[in-house]
Amino acid sequence: MVPKKVLLIDDEAAFTQLVKLNLEKTGKYEVRVENQGAMGLSSAIQFKPDMILLDIVMPDTDGSDVAMQLSENSMTRDIPIVFLTAIVEKEEVDDNNNVIGGRKFLAKPVNLAELMRCIDSSVK
Repeated sequence: MVPKKVLLIDDEAAFTQLVKLNLEKTGKYEVRVENQGAMGLSSAIQFKPDMILLDIVMPDTDGSDVAMQLSENSMTRDIPIVFLTAIVEKEEVDDNNNVIGGRKFLAKPVNLAELMRCIDSSVK
């Protein structure tokens, strides 16, 4: 089985390394971490992920701006994006089937099983 490629864009280095370690330990995923939102587009073009997990609040570039850049680029526009953020409550996303404003959301903190379900359902 070929691992699913996941790009995780989040400014919290300790969080991204933990997620990377736990996902890769399953053998089902290859994870690249980008801790600078401004580098999200170039990382996506280079890595060619099957999906992107994207934080919203980052000091250098807002996640919604990164999502806009990704959606406007012909090389990245078809990559599914799931916002992984602490600015929404778990109950808020659960009540809306993890969709807010037409975008998929996961609330931090997220457990491994929930994250894997989200990735597996987002990747074709």
